[in-house]
Amino acid sequence: MLVVQLVVTAVTAALLAIEANNILALSALKGGIAGLVPNIYFAWRAFLYRGARFQRQMVRSFYRAQVGKHFLAILLFAGIFVISPPQSPEWFFVTFALVQCVYWLTPWLLGRPGSH
Repeated sequence: MLVVQLVVTAVTAALLAIEANNILALSALKGGIAGLVPNIYFAWRAFLYRGARFQRQMVRSFYRAQVGKHFLAILLFAGIFVISPPQSPEWFFVTFALVQCVYWLTPWLLGRPGSH
């Protein structure tokens, strides 16, 4: 799923760089990063423990990962808009939303029977 989110970010930014201009592409890239980095953190943090012996640690790890993901997203949004505001907020938010939509498409992308 993270790879698909990275591809969505890269393709959106590349298409904008080709069809429009680099300013729109950079805004899209910032939006994709703001969506992707917290998800990478969540995936890393949530799956630190595996197996029945670590059931309690797994649940705790998921809660911490979710809180950390939201906190990191807030920090990224604030940092991006304070340090280097996107020249095109529309494309920033469109790409952020596209990255988030990958969650909805995951069952279809995985192609599991009965998951549609």
